[in-house]
Amino acid sequence: MQFPARFSDLPEYAFPRLRKLLDGVPAGGPELLMTIGEPKHPLPALVAETIAAHAGEFALYPPNDGTPALRAAIAGWLDRRYGVALDPETQVFPLNGTREGLFGLAIALSPETRAGGRPVVLTPNPFYQAYGAAALAVGAEPVPVPATEATGFLPDYAALPPALLDRVTLAYVCSPANPQGAVADAGWWRRLLALAERHDFRVIADECYAEIYPETPPPGALQIAQAAGADPERVLVVNSLSKRSNAPGLRSGFAAGGPRSIAALRQLRAYGGAPLPLPIQHASAALWNDEAHVAASRALYAPKFAAADRILGTLPGYRAPEGGFFLWLAVGDGEAFAHRLWRETGVRVLPGGYLGRATADAPNPGAPYVRVALVAPLADVERGLVAIRDTLCAITEETA
Repeated sequence: MQFPARFSDLPEYAFPRLRKLLDGVPAGGPELLMTIGEPKHPLPALVAETIAAHAGEFALYPPNDGTPALRAAIAGWLDRRYGVALDPETQVFPLNGTREGLFGLAIALSPETRAGGRPVVLTPNPFYQAYGAAALAVGAEPVPVPATEATGFLPDYAALPPALLDRVTLAYVCSPANPQGAVADAGWWRRLLALAERHDFRVIADECYAEIYPETPPPGALQIAQAAGADPERVLVVNSLSKRSNAPGLRSGFAAGGPRSIAALRQLRAYGGAPLPLPIQHASAALWNDEAHVAASRALYAPKFAAADRILGTLPGYRAPEGGFFLWLAVGDGEAFAHRLWRETGVRVLPGGYLGRATADAPNPGAPYVRVALVAPLADVERGLVAIRDTLCAITEETA
């Protein structure tokens, strides 16, 4: 029996790989997981209240396009947050979280050939694994572009050869970046939009961490595109309630952008997807319409950011994130450090190399790092950060 070869180049997913590394190794202290980006702040009470009020609607098939109330709530939030006015009927589409959109948009929008050859999909490196899988699913060549300290931890797509850029159909961007916490400013977005216009490709902006930041709200891709007068079909944005509203189990997000692109995604979903259950749609609309719980959650992250600055701030590999809740910490050898940290302290972090990959031109840019999620309660976060600091200091002393 044969299996398709198109996904054979995918690396093993990060978390099964981490389990292979650490499972069976005794924890050197009370176990503390700082690996996965699963928010731990309280789920807003209005979620349970709204779902309970509409529980009977689990008996109904939900509309593929989402309810008018949900689309209006999403469009209203985009307008309040970014000053972007979108038609909720044609430019907003509810999704089962961001992953459905990140994968589905490639299927809906990437053509079979480009410039007489195999199409190219650009991703940052390190990257969220869905980007690369989406490229392979449509027969495109995934090209991971290093997002390192030298490039401000954002990919420099303009540095690629023009002949390659002419084959690009989609370019993925995550801002705030996962895992590095870098934020694309307005100038960065304008340069990327100009590049996309010159070589005629679409930009897919993953903005799921946009509402978690220490001080300054990150700009949005649609916001900059509208101000620049870009083609409305040039940029698609995906976002969700998982991080913003501490509701990862709700699996509720959206895609927004040009009406033709959204129509293509809508048609694909009608054949091969599953719309959100109606009670979930009602709860989602309530969350997009409410900002109080988002501000309260940000207030809980603030002391965690401060703790990271206080505990790790003197270490040479430390850099405070501009957005999101991850630390991207240089430790020399991420996998070796994660193994030692676990067996000596019981604190589990994710080796950065599991989120990146080596290319013919460069080694894996994530290999010297670990990703540390600041999602646990403050006391646990502080304990984990102290363990990380002490382990790094011990390594430094041993190698001095």
